[in-house]
Amino acid sequence: MKAKFWFLIVFLFFPNLIFFSACKREPLSSQEKRETLSQSVQVQDKTKEQREPGNRMRKRQGWRWQGQAISLSAEEKGVVKVDFFKVTRQNVRPYLSAVGNVLAPYTKMSVISYAFPARVVTIHGQIGEWVKKGAPLLTLQSEEVGRAKADFFKARADFELAERNYERQKRLFERGAGAQKDLLAAEAEFKVAEANLNAMEKRLHVLGFSEEEVKLIAETHQINPIITLFAPISGKIVEIKVVLGEMVDQSKEIMTILDPTILWVDAEIFERDLAQIKIGQEVEISVQAYPEKVFSGKVSYVGDVLKEATRTVTVRTEVVNQGFLLKPGMFATTKIFLHEEKSVLVVPEEAILDDQGEKFVFVRKGNAFEPTKVLLGAKQNNFYEILSGLEEGMEVVNQGSYELKSKLYQEELKKAGLH
Repeated sequence: MKAKFWFLIVFLFFPNLIFFSACKREPLSSQEKRETLSQSVQVQDKTKEQREPGNRMRKRQGWRWQGQAISLSAEEKGVVKVDFFKVTRQNVRPYLSAVGNVLAPYTKMSVISYAFPARVVTIHGQIGEWVKKGAPLLTLQSEEVGRAKADFFKARADFELAERNYERQKRLFERGAGAQKDLLAAEAEFKVAEANLNAMEKRLHVLGFSEEEVKLIAETHQINPIITLFAPISGKIVEIKVVLGEMVDQSKEIMTILDPTILWVDAEIFERDLAQIKIGQEVEISVQAYPEKVFSGKVSYVGDVLKEATRTVTVRTEVVNQGFLLKPGMFATTKIFLHEEKSVLVVPEEAILDDQGEKFVFVRKGNAFEPTKVLLGAKQNNFYEILSGLEEGMEVVNQGSYELKSKLYQEELKKAGLH
């Protein structure tokens, strides 16, 4: 009975003694805390490296091919032809390429139309014909013109009559033979007639008559419904959309005149390249129709609005249209030169290889070939500017680089036991 009693006491109170002992344990010192935290971080890092072996390799090597080199066996040398290029300096002029559209400047283009119903009587020019500013283009017949001329002649006659009556009443009043009320009435009629004449004259201007034509109408007193439209700019007739006898109104485009001596080329530049573009930079333009021809221009405008859909900005080049070969609507390739010519290290385009977004070349190291990562700059005439990774005088593989890349991959697969 006593044994059972002591067993029960131990069973009930022993866990409490253990808990109390743990609670009474002395707190860790600052040094112990730092060592415990360091051990925890090392365990976490080791676990992460075990989960991601690629991280461990990058941490150790940086770039996966860094420091590795391959060589060709005697049999492989008989199959793979390897040619070298010595890294050298060349004078290059970096540029930015973009695709654009050839446009007609709105300042060099005019659409001829008429704001009132009329009939085409005479067409004075033909498509492809050059015209000077002020040259007659076509003659129209309009009822509105005939009515406006008649109203103008009537207003002019009323004005002349009111003017003579006012002068007569003025002379009579000055002599004391006329009443003041008659003078005031004549003056009011004169001012009303003058205002009506001015209104009719402005109406003729609205219909399309110039100041000289209105004076000629007043002198000839010819009432006919004819009006001639003249070229507002010098240029070439590129489109005629009417025939003789056709009715036109304000919604009808009759003719188009274009001065093609200077055109615009609008290109879309990505947001990341915008800081390199400045007004006045030289531009070379080429089109598919004349691949051997280069047209020169300068940046005249950089857009103020970024297109959200494409993340691009419009950059406009003003180009002299040599021989009138460029046509509005053409697609064009533009080369925007970023700055003046400078001497830089270059390698041929064929020597550049790609590995998961990294650019590299094979550098000759005795009888071996070492993959070396490079940072590229501008491209010009099939040569790339080398910003970092190579030095002048190094020999890089020009021909045979793709075969060496394949062998490099094969060596990696063998190390991994997959080949």
